[in-house]
Amino acid sequence: MTENLVIVESPAKAKTIEKYLGKDFRVVSSFGHIRDLAKKNLGIDIKNNFSPEYEIPKEKAKVVAELRKAAAESKNVWIASDEDREGEAIAWHLVSVLKLNLPTTKRIVFHEITQDALAKAILNPRQVDMNLVNSQQARRILDRIVGFEISPVLWKKVQPALSAGRVQSVAVRLIVEREREIIAFKPESSFRINGIFRTDPDNTENNLIRAEAGKRFSDENDAARFLDVCSNSEFRVAGISVKPGTRSPAPPFTTSTLQQEAYRKLGFSVSQTMTVAQKLYEAGKITYMRTDSTNLSKLALAKSREVILSEFGEKYSRTRQFKTKSKGAQEAHEAIRPAYLNSFTITGSQNEKKLYELIWKRTIAS
Repeated sequence: MTENLVIVESPAKAKTIEKYLGKDFRVVSSFGHIRDLAKKNLGIDIKNNFSPEYEIPKEKAKVVAELRKAAAESKNVWIASDEDREGEAIAWHLVSVLKLNLPTTKRIVFHEITQDALAKAILNPRQVDMNLVNSQQARRILDRIVGFEISPVLWKKVQPALSAGRVQSVAVRLIVEREREIIAFKPESSFRINGIFRTDPDNTENNLIRAEAGKRFSDENDAARFLDVCSNSEFRVAGISVKPGTRSPAPPFTTSTLQQEAYRKLGFSVSQTMTVAQKLYEAGKITYMRTDSTNLSKLALAKSREVILSEFGEKYSRTRQFKTKSKGAQEAHEAIRPAYLNSFTITGSQNEKKLYELIWKRTIAS
């Protein structure tokens, strides 16, 4: 009989974790969700407080059978799916399908796949968080109701094979409203006046001062009269003020800022960025890539300082602790960062190397 069985949702993640945990642990994968809403009658009992009705898809039957067998042959079952609502729902479905005891089943979470993070998780198991599970169930039910009810309307009114969704339907509404505002907008012309002044007869770039009039003119004749006045006038510099400029680094990456920067600098689409980041996370090279926090742990800050002192010197070392401004952000989670900050480069595909370098530079700069 196996002493410890650890269930994760990804086979790549399972291989990485098993290397760290050792021979007393067997790590297997659920290959994502093992249950979904039934296809019949929306899979939702609307009259009974929108209760979901789940079924195991045919393609998951073999995986579920293998997991049941592995769980029956193990003394301890640990569920290590991701610490977001999808991961929590996977954990809850595993407990239900494998007939595990919910209060005693060991649920472990970690933000990076490293020896220290896994050891800490094993020492601090918790129960399945039903608040996160219910959040995921509500989202899934809404997806099903909106998609199944509105998509047929699109097929009839627009074209076949289109789909409506809980988020995209609202987004399309916002886009349409904005487009109507643009169409209804009536542009008004105005005239802007810019001046170039010489400080001495030498017409060099260093002797030129550029300025813009603080007022714009709606009438061309008014603008012309103003120019006539200016052409016969003398101007002088009333005063010069010199102020120091400061430029702060951008905070560490959240999911959304990583997607934006990867598109801007690397040309990656959102889905491409998340696919590459998922591979980096499962290989133990970066922390969890779905986060809205800009927070870094004290250990990560200390390691960053060590790298900066070693590579660039004391002059460039200044520890900052960013706080997430968005409401509801989970500060207990970390921003996206390298798992090992002293690893400047990694092995992998070109896209993995590019995205890792982007994350490493942003973390060190912040």
